[in-house]
Amino acid sequence: MNNESIETINRKRKLQIIGVMVGIFLVLALLFAVMLYALQVKSKGSVEKGPTAYTYKELLASNGMELHVLKTSPSNVTLTSIQNNVALTPYYGVNGGFFYEKALLSIAVVDGMPVNGDIKEYGSGDENAKYARGTLVWDGASDKLSVQVVRNASDLKVMDHTRFWAQGGISMSLGEDQDWLKQMKNEQAPNPEDNRLRSAMVYDHEGMLYLIVSSTKGSLQVFRDAIVEQVAGGNLEDGIFLDGDGSSQLRSAEKILTGDNRPVAQMVRLVK
Repeated sequence: MNNESIETINRKRKLQIIGVMVGIFLVLALLFAVMLYALQVKSKGSVEKGPTAYTYKELLASNGMELHVLKTSPSNVTLTSIQNNVALTPYYGVNGGFFYEKALLSIAVVDGMPVNGDIKEYGSGDENAKYARGTLVWDGASDKLSVQVVRNASDLKVMDHTRFWAQGGISMSLGEDQDWLKQMKNEQAPNPEDNRLRSAMVYDHEGMLYLIVSSTKGSLQVFRDAIVEQVAGGNLEDGIFLDGDGSSQLRSAEKILTGDNRPVAQMVRLVK
């Protein structure tokens, strides 16, 4: 083999080696790009995590009722129309008031506007349909909670009608153990004696808010007794029952309760 042939072979080998090195470099560059993208996605995901300004507790009452409780400040809550199961939304919180198909039958108003339509529109959240019922109101101007028994959102009493939320339900009448059953009947609470899943919103003397869903079934009496016994260490002020049965739903980082998997019209949502 002459020198020219040997030189040609060596040139080919060098080109092959260079090609392999270039290929290795391209593969490493691709792997680096994939790793960088994954880190960006992970970082983005950590920024978009769900709300954290709440605490979660799972409580078991002596009557066997199991409660799941989200505790937060009322300023960290808003009301949202979802037309979906709470567990299938990107939000944390619990189901809201009563509804029929996509129409809200309970007040659900934020800053003077119903969440499911226009003012005075049927099913918008502008009224408690048919009856004056217990409505939990957060007055943003005074940072105070109260339960007001009203039929229409226009009857609510707040300091600033552009800075509040109001969620309709059924009065729990906490602290009025002699009269709560009468008030509950006056407000036409549906199926109070049935063993059903239950949900509620209550608040304590310090103004902290508790969103509560049961994972065991019971009557309104059993559910109320469990809340009085277990939530806030006997420091509760008042609250309302929300829609129950298969509508009793909750979503948080710690727990997901789907009820009977039905969609609900509206939810009580944690903001941050």
